[in-house]
Amino acid sequence: MRSMNRMAGRQRQGGAIDWFLMGMVAAVALASVAPDLGRTGGLLHLDVVGDIGVFLIFFLHGMGLSTDSLKHGASRWKLHLMVQLSTFALFPLWWLLLNALVGRFIPHDLLLGFFYLAVLPSTVSSSVAMTAMARGNVAAAVLNASLSTLLGVVLTPLLASLVFSGATDGQAMDVGDTMLRVAQMLLLPFVLGQLLRPVVGAWFQKIKPWTTKVDRTVILLLVLSSFSDSVADGLWSKHGLSLMVMTAVGVCLFLFPFLWLTKRIAKALNFPVEDEIVAVFCGSKKTLASGVPMAKLLFGGNPAMGVLVLPIMFYHQLQLFVCSVMAKRYTERGNADGVPTRGN
Repeated sequence: MRSMNRMAGRQRQGGAIDWFLMGMVAAVALASVAPDLGRTGGLLHLDVVGDIGVFLIFFLHGMGLSTDSLKHGASRWKLHLMVQLSTFALFPLWWLLLNALVGRFIPHDLLLGFFYLAVLPSTVSSSVAMTAMARGNVAAAVLNASLSTLLGVVLTPLLASLVFSGATDGQAMDVGDTMLRVAQMLLLPFVLGQLLRPVVGAWFQKIKPWTTKVDRTVILLLVLSSFSDSVADGLWSKHGLSLMVMTAVGVCLFLFPFLWLTKRIAKALNFPVEDEIVAVFCGSKKTLASGVPMAKLLFGGNPAMGVLVLPIMFYHQLQLFVCSVMAKRYTERGNADGVPTRGN
């Protein structure tokens, strides 16, 4: 019965992913044909709705993150250090290398979008779900994904502010102003959610399927707003289909090398296969759920924002597909070696 419930949960999760993917495609299509609906100051006033949505999303993240989960698997310090360095150090360094090699061939806004992808934290739900599917160290996956989210609230805006020059307008991003906005729009709601969790945490778990829908709906509205501004600024007339092709190639140049690299590092450190799975899935993933709202906070109103979030939109779908295949292979390899399937 428990395995059937897990299977049903995975099927529901797959349906949600399909719905969310179709929603993103629809948001981009609507922005392309009617940009005045969602642009800043447009008919829907999504710039105002977006500010409220960003606050709400990080409040829900605070409510949903169990601090008790951070206590489990804490002794695997080499694993945790490796995952966090991969997320916040190796990814940006890889961007620097690619920038030196091919940066001159890529539109400036898209290049900055790839850097934004590089400094984002890992995912939470999908990293843990893939680890559980592959029969990895779930406790360590929860800790790493949660820790990455906490670090990302500070490190992502900080790293972005040090590299971006006003995103596209050539003016330096004010680090102090950026961190103040982070405190107001990300840290404050996150802390409020954590403080309220002991009081209403049980009720929150009951309505979590609905809060997930709210979270995804806000992200879709932010995508619509971002692309509406970019289309109104001439996104397709300036770049066209070539932008999509370069984005697709670019995300492959991030995901596949890091899947290989994290696996090689895990083997070099003699991690057991359960920890290797955590290193691969947590160390290579990037979050769309936090990435788009954070971009709204950092670059909201900038006409290039639609291009800046394009890499994470592509990366999100690719990582889900590829890591699902890898999780299945990890499971099959365990069965082939005679390792009994464990319930996680």
